[in-house]
Amino acid sequence: MKVLKFGGTSVGSAARMKDVAKLICDGGQKIVVLSAMSGTTNNLVEISDYLYKTNTAGALEKINALEQKYVDVIEDLFSTPEFKTEATVIIKSMFEYLRSFSKSVFTLFEEKEILAQGELLSTTIFQLYLDETGVKSALIPALEFMRIDKNAEPDLNYIIDKLALQLSEHAGNTIYITQGFICRNFYGEVDNLQRGGSDYTASLIGAAVKAEEIQIWTDIDGMHNNDPRFVEGTKPVPVLHFEEAAELAYFGAKILHPTCILPAKLANIPVRLLNTMEPKAFGTLISTQSKKGKIEAVAAKDGITAIKIKSGRMLLAHGFLRKVFEIFESYQTPIDMVTTSEVGVSVSIDNAKRLDEIVNELKKFGTVTVDKDMVIICVVGDMPFENVGFQAKVVGALSEIPVRMISYGGSNYNISFLIKAEDKKRALNALSASLFN
Repeated sequence: MKVLKFGGTSVGSAARMKDVAKLICDGGQKIVVLSAMSGTTNNLVEISDYLYKTNTAGALEKINALEQKYVDVIEDLFSTPEFKTEATVIIKSMFEYLRSFSKSVFTLFEEKEILAQGELLSTTIFQLYLDETGVKSALIPALEFMRIDKNAEPDLNYIIDKLALQLSEHAGNTIYITQGFICRNFYGEVDNLQRGGSDYTASLIGAAVKAEEIQIWTDIDGMHNNDPRFVEGTKPVPVLHFEEAAELAYFGAKILHPTCILPAKLANIPVRLLNTMEPKAFGTLISTQSKKGKIEAVAAKDGITAIKIKSGRMLLAHGFLRKVFEIFESYQTPIDMVTTSEVGVSVSIDNAKRLDEIVNELKKFGTVTVDKDMVIICVVGDMPFENVGFQAKVVGALSEIPVRMISYGGSNYNISFLIKAEDKKRALNALSASLFN
């Protein structure tokens, strides 16, 4: 069995849904994970915002506009009157449910219920379309098997057991459709796996059923060796190691959500990135295989803040770093990069929400300097320290770029540089010219 995930753009219209149906119907057994139709989740977030502000009229206006979008999709997707009628009845019911939230107190719990409707809409419509075309398919609700624990981490044993039960209850089908992103939490409430969580859903399902392969279908033909928005002539990377793909996903490659890699890696299930618009393209295969001694790709992560703590007391003082890191932990702020010297330590963060409190605490230990509007440039490949010359080649490519921090040695697959945001495009193009051309 294979697990296939299709993102919002891949199911963003009736025509796209028909293309996806053709792709999955090749006779093989599959679990198909769908995101909400493109734009739907953003609309649901906006509806929730109106409801938080008790602007009922604004929320209902947005709900009506979104419903019309789905009415139009139904008209274009279904060809028979009976299926159009059935789909219309379902859609009407689901949007009446959305309207019901305007009549009561609105909290975070209600917001998560609303955000779940995007995936429920896309999967319900798509599975009904498969019924119309005669495909043996079943809709297995993610809310019946996808659960997170008290720490908001997936409960894999629960997922394995409940998913197996769902599959057995719908045995005999070729295609199983389910929702990405949404889940239940430890208390049984509707919750989600955060933005990009459909990739995570697919990976967790793949691990749970010991899939032959996990396929992530998007609107780009694999993970490219640089950011095509800033660099011309980028190319998809055919093969990546799990570690390389994880580094690229975390440090800015938008095609793949960072959380997706771990479940597949632990279960040793290959992940293939494919293009819905160009299904015959090879894409990118992520597995335990890698090309030895080769730099594969470059990615950039925006919105970084650098913090330097300088203190004469750090010299030979055990416990200094622990105290510094505990401050970030207490404010639930992850650290991206770390560099140290005898008199100070520099770190970078991508969430500056608690920056003022963090800086205030750090001032107890030394002089604190903050640099905002920074970017992490990540160079990924097979680069253990024994491979002489790679570091020099990468650093040499950035000889004209001011570099605030360099991180190397924490992984055999990554060299990271912290630079100003204004130098990002120049740095990406310089690396491409030096490494790939």
